[in-house]
Amino acid sequence: MTGRQTIEQLLDSARQRLVRLTPAEAEQASRAGAVVVDIRPAAQRASEGELPGALVIERNVLEWRFDPLADASLNIASHDLRVIVLCSEGYTSSLAAAALQDLGVHGATDVIGGYRAWSSSGVPSPAQPARTRRGTTT
Repeated sequence: MTGRQTIEQLLDSARQRLVRLTPAEAEQASRAGAVVVDIRPAAQRASEGELPGALVIERNVLEWRFDPLADASLNIASHDLRVIVLCSEGYTSSLAAAALQDLGVHGATDVIGGYRAWSSSGVPSPAQPARTRRGTTT
């Protein structure tokens, strides 16, 4: 390979490393201490709706918030933290979860079908995350 990949190849590679969760599995994991992180931009959250209990951290700062060694990391940031990333349909979240794994957050994954699947599933919202801020989240 020449070092070039299509987005489909990149997505497939990312997903091969993830143990992706259904909304019900993600909700159960949140009750067990996992943090559900909504990375959708504000405009998408405004048009599609919020997921109560999810920690909102827009995609552009995700790695800085969850790298325990970064100055901008959250108080909960840890290589052992289970982070469940949520986007609109479950595509960008796969790439974001793989990026967190690259930082050593090996429990990072995402939700199959994203927010849209969760909101239409009837599954309850995730548990509220623990205190998270060292600064701001977005």
